Amino acid sequence: MERLTSTRPGNNEDMFKEFKKSMMEEFEMTDLGKMHYFLGIEVKQTSNGVFIRQKKYAEEILKRFHMEDGNYVQNPIVPGTKLNKDVGGEGVNSTHFKQIVGSLMYLTTTRPDLMFAVSLISRYMESPTELHYQTAKRVLRYLKGTIDLGLFYKKETRNKKEAGGELMGFSNSDYAGDLDDRKSTSGYAFMLSSAAVSWSSKRQPVVTLSTTEAEFIAATSSACQAV
Repeated sequence: MERLTSTRPGNNEDMFKEFKKSMMEEFEMTDLGKMHYFLGIEVKQTSNGVFIRQKKYAEEILKRFHMEDGNYVQNPIVPGTKLNKDVGGEGVNSTHFKQIVGSLMYLTTTRPDLMFAVSLISRYMESPTELHYQTAKRVLRYLKGTIDLGLFYKKETRNKKEAGGELMGFSNSDYAGDLDDRKSTSGYAFMLSSAAVSWSSKRQPVVTLSTTEAEFIAATSSACQAV
């Protein structure tokens, strides 16, 4: 492949044109312009920044599970809700439940607000009950009312603080939040350029003996992600 010649600092447009030209000389390619849609993710690029969302995919999920006409709620899960295995509860179709959870998992690619609730219901895919199913349906009802939400990454300016150009991270944990095995849950979110770039909500692998220990484990996983 032809070696790219250097361009003036900051002249990204010329660099992109030169790169595309060299690629087209080496491979059979067609220039379709700026990306608008990729793997279910809608991309809108403007002079102010880049906005990504999965509205079309979310609409397909609601239609697939017959929730397109459902009443929406203002949060994906009732604050303070804690689920358990619900032994003795009325069972539901596990395949159907797994399909809902799997679809919602991919939606968390651009929806960090769904991460905790989806992570919680995913723990009960083996033997779901009506309790777990109703919790999953609430997430779908929340999705119904927030289908237009996404992530907007502002274009950097000379003042990086104004544009959110500095990396900022948050971490937290609950203590013994899992009612079945008393494990805690770690969570973190990293912000860059006005929007989240990395987020997680995951049950900790060990049983902690204090809130301090749970916080240390959450902070450690967050530090690893930051590095």
